[in-house]
Amino acid sequence: MARCTAPIHGHRTASGADACPACSSRNYRSSNNSYSYPSYSSPTYSSGGSGGSRSSRTSKPRWSLASSPVFYTAAEVQALTPIRKTVEERAEARPDLRDVFLCHAWDDRQGAAKELHDLLVLNGVSVWFSEKDVSLGVPLMRAIDKGLANSRIGLVLVTPALLSRLPKEGIADKELSALLARDQLIPIVHNTTYEALRDISPLLGSRSGLDTAEEPMKDVAAKLAELVSVEEKYQNN
Repeated sequence: MARCTAPIHGHRTASGADACPACSSRNYRSSNNSYSYPSYSSPTYSSGGSGGSRSSRTSKPRWSLASSPVFYTAAEVQALTPIRKTVEERAEARPDLRDVFLCHAWDDRQGAAKELHDLLVLNGVSVWFSEKDVSLGVPLMRAIDKGLANSRIGLVLVTPALLSRLPKEGIADKELSALLARDQLIPIVHNTTYEALRDISPLLGSRSGLDTAEEPMKDVAAKLAELVSVEEKYQNN
């Protein structure tokens, strides 16, 4: 049996119905020779990113408040749930830890990395960020090592600048290696793609994360803020 193509191609015009293998053989003409077409809901798109995500954001993870305006795809909930478990475990054991460690390319320190940092702070997240947390005269690698040890989870801002620096095995590469070993890492893809990331780092590219092509940075920051927000009982132990 021929299948209707309306959900894919739409029947907004007479030619659209004529081109459909299921509908072209049906009688759509009324007594005044006008066409009447079945109505179909348009696909749901996210309001953010370049064109918006084609994945419907209708899910709520268990850590999201019922009053929260933030919605997730089912894939996002699945990817973030193990990270949330780590957040809760480390918050209970070490309530003094920073919420996140932000790994980024040096070239992004005054651009995308600062934007993400500022949005996270605006949402109440405590962030270890080299631009703010490394004082003059302090050995950089030692400061980074302490920052990694004293943060619950890590974020990696994946940009074209980071992809260009990872093969050179600089500081960002060392941060990333430590975060990958801890298995509590979320990639945030910005102005590039997961395909490009997998070409440079298959291990990091295998991790599910968030993508600013699908939703704006402020929405990504809101999701991360929900993810790391823990109950007051952990913070006051």
